[in-house]
Amino acid sequence: MVTRAERTAFGEWWWTIDRWLLFSFMVLMVAGFLFGLAAYPPVANKLGLPTFHFVNRQAVFLLVAGVIIVSASLLSPRQVRRAALLLFVVSLALVFATPYFGAEIKGARRWINLPGFGLQPSEILKPAFVVIAAWAFSERQVRRDVPSITIAVLLLPLVVVPLIRQPDLGQTILVSAVWGGLFFLAGLHILWVVGLAGIGVVGLFAAYRFLPHVTDRIDRFLNKGNGDTFQTDMALESLMSGGWFGRGPGEGTVKRSLPDSYTDFLFSVIGEEFGALVCLAVVAMFGFIIVRGLISSRRNTDPFSRMAGAGLVMLFGLQSFINMAVNLNLIPPKGMTLPFLSYGGSSMLSVAITAGFLLAVTRRRPKAALMERMDIPLRYRAAPFDQGLSPHAQSSG
Repeated sequence: MVTRAERTAFGEWWWTIDRWLLFSFMVLMVAGFLFGLAAYPPVANKLGLPTFHFVNRQAVFLLVAGVIIVSASLLSPRQVRRAALLLFVVSLALVFATPYFGAEIKGARRWINLPGFGLQPSEILKPAFVVIAAWAFSERQVRRDVPSITIAVLLLPLVVVPLIRQPDLGQTILVSAVWGGLFFLAGLHILWVVGLAGIGVVGLFAAYRFLPHVTDRIDRFLNKGNGDTFQTDMALESLMSGGWFGRGPGEGTVKRSLPDSYTDFLFSVIGEEFGALVCLAVVAMFGFIIVRGLISSRRNTDPFSRMAGAGLVMLFGLQSFINMAVNLNLIPPKGMTLPFLSYGGSSMLSVAITAGFLLAVTRRRPKAALMERMDIPLRYRAAPFDQGLSPHAQSSG
């Protein structure tokens, strides 16, 4: 049993980390593996692979994710910024390179083939971008001599333009929405927020007008007679066929006709085999993480940690919402995975980095130690408590 008096690195980590968030992430990881035991084998058999091919690979991904979460959660806020900056530079360079060197899948180039592993750089870019954007926005409250808002504004097109070139509208919408949320939290004038929302609407209309695959997806969503809606129809049928209590693990039949049942549409498989009640429990777990993360971020006195925590929670929550909304046919298909539950190495790495950074910036730290770790210059720190006392009172104290 670790006591509060224990001054080891593990003891300090254990008593300062948000254990509710940590346990929630662990629950999702274990649940995702159990759900995968039901969803992955039929897909592997259909592709002519060993029955537990995807199960074994996902187990490895989960182990790696666990190591990343714990390792990242040990970082100080300054180390989080440095790690995010390194990830941002490397992943952004790979995103720029994918249209030229990436593998083309379904008309888009989003993947770079590495030895034994296919990497989607945009997944790694997301948490790094959120932390860097939060850093830029938070500097407005700390250092007035730095053009932080200009830097934050320039970051968005730097990321969005190469994502559109792939094209990857789903990730573009996700990072833009989180960036807009950070912009709002930075306390800028409401007219700027309204103006940015207008630009976003214009951007969506332009994507609908000039990107054929976006036009096709939206038209099919609005009018099923305009194209093939097989996948979304099967997802809804899979959800409804499970009823409240499900057909039982491995007993689902509709999932065998669902092409992406192990990635984008795993939520539908959960509904068919485990029932609507388990789906509601999954939604509740995601909701708890979002609320807990926002509360922990709000309590933080450090501007960067507060902004970064809120941004990472928004990233996690919006991705979860988009995936489940697509499964319920509430929005057009976006190709977004469900954090910690869907199969995928790149997705798992991205979510693990997000969770690790979130745990790191929401750790409870003494104010003096926090100032040192943030490396904030002395002139920007809060004045000492006895600053207002008379010289006589200060000397006598």
